[in-house]
Amino acid sequence: MNSKKVNRIFLAIILIHIVVVVLLGMVSPFFTLSIVPNFIFSQIIVLAPALIGVALSGENLIKLSGFRKIKISSVLMIILFTFLAMPLTTVINAISMLFVDNTVAAISGDILGVPFFVMLFIIGILGPFSEELIFRGIIYQGYKKSGTTFMSLLLSACLFSLMHMNFNQAAYALVIGMILALLVEATGSLWSSILFHIIFNSQQVCLMYLYDIMGGGSLEEMQTGFTTDMMVMAISAYLIIAAVTTTLAGCVLAWIAKNEKREENLRAVWADRKNKTGNPMVTVPLLVAIVLALFYMSLDFVI
Repeated sequence: MNSKKVNRIFLAIILIHIVVVVLLGMVSPFFTLSIVPNFIFSQIIVLAPALIGVALSGENLIKLSGFRKIKISSVLMIILFTFLAMPLTTVINAISMLFVDNTVAAISGDILGVPFFVMLFIIGILGPFSEELIFRGIIYQGYKKSGTTFMSLLLSACLFSLMHMNFNQAAYALVIGMILALLVEATGSLWSSILFHIIFNSQQVCLMYLYDIMGGGSLEEMQTGFTTDMMVMAISAYLIIAAVTTTLAGCVLAWIAKNEKREENLRAVWADRKNKTGNPMVTVPLLVAIVLALFYMSLDFVI
């Protein structure tokens, strides 16, 4: 698996997504998918092209993705690292909401109509596992075979961002994608990013249902009560919190790398950022996929 094959896989993901959306739009007057099959179907759209691509390349999926053991002490610190990283993503999400709608909030009413444990499994476990397998496993590790770790980190994060196909989630997914790649480098294992992603998504689901139980209603209803001035004030206050917690998260990440004896791997992400291999990581299929994704996102925003 190299960058050329990875880029073809991502193009296939974007094309299939667009085709499926168009087809569902055509049959929507007669048939509409409910929230649960919709979520599952969206994961299949992303997972199927990636698994087929790996199978055709003859790669060993487990070996390629990097499913390696990590220390229990590192697992505990990954949990801490996850919560310390959350304020930064919250700030980015809030900033994006000044310009676009919160995508998750828009469907929160539908989510709350499904039993808690069903959504916890789909959003909190199934989604993170499949997305990490693809983006920090197949795509990130595939890129590393063609170029530097730094460029692989940036490109895999960009693809993870665009995969969400909306500007709101794309904004904070870009940062999360970079954080998760750094975590994989610090541990040498895909299990670390899967754990981070599971905790991150699960706490969002738990908070959504908890807020509803407390009588707050859906996130969409809560969002309508916020004015722009209130959002700016909240962002300003949260920036201070995010600055502190992100700094602490960096310290925890360094500890994890030391604990797993991968300090040099983490340092090399920046130190070896210049591509000395000469292999092109950005190819025509990737550029086509990026243009199509941005066009779809722009069209969806305008409509």
